[in-house]
Amino acid sequence: MTENIGYTDFERVLREYCTRGYTFITGDSFGNEEVTRRVAKDFPTIAFCFGSGLGPVEPNFSVFDNWIIEPAYLCGMIAGKLTKSNVIGLVAQFDIPEVNRIANAYVTGAREVNPNIIVKGTYIGSFYDPPKAKEAGLGVIETGADVIFALPYGVIEACAEKKIPVFGNMQDQSSLAPDYVVTGPVWDMYPTIKAAIEAIKAGFWQALDYGEWSFMHKGGSFLAPYHNWETKLSQEIKDMVKTRTQEIMDGKFRVPNDEQTIRFN
Repeated sequence: MTENIGYTDFERVLREYCTRGYTFITGDSFGNEEVTRRVAKDFPTIAFCFGSGLGPVEPNFSVFDNWIIEPAYLCGMIAGKLTKSNVIGLVAQFDIPEVNRIANAYVTGAREVNPNIIVKGTYIGSFYDPPKAKEAGLGVIETGADVIFALPYGVIEACAEKKIPVFGNMQDQSSLAPDYVVTGPVWDMYPTIKAAIEAIKAGFWQALDYGEWSFMHKGGSFLAPYHNWETKLSQEIKDMVKTRTQEIMDGKFRVPNDEQTIRFN
């Protein structure tokens, strides 16, 4: 495994893996779409499965994506009940579909349980810039938001400093601020990779969209444990989330997918 590959080195590293005898290569092609697809085309006998906002390409390039809108929606429902000011905050990375779908799901969930919700927030223009994210978080809190959805790292620190509830993103981030992180959507890649490997072992690999394996009913996403908030949240809120979770798992409720620019008030 290779981490923290710069854009200029991505193609070189990917081609090196292709020449080492691997039959399956997976990773993240966001920002490197053209390069990744070009390399996959040059090695048609290798199975590729990459994070991508675009579609699969025959014969060997499959894709997956961050379909964690369902637990993000559940976080929004909790936020809509927790807020006392009716103002919720949100700090996002970029104005792109992969970010917007998660953020808009959160807002939709909040408005389902509290139609009076006002949303304050901003894009920071970076996937990883904790100081800038913290500054943005403090700015959103200054606008009156009393609960925040922290998509990038750094925002949780701001919320802990100002002592307001916050939702993490992508993984269980309770350890960053146990008294203030309520929960958050978690993305579990295991079901996606397991499905891809099983297809290869069975001898029927083809270019597919593995996005469905990131949904809750496939085990690819879920709501992080409440940890310290297990006793802070009312039973009404926990029951509400439990009921909606079951409806999602049973296919009786679908979280709408909205990839448009976040509508801040």
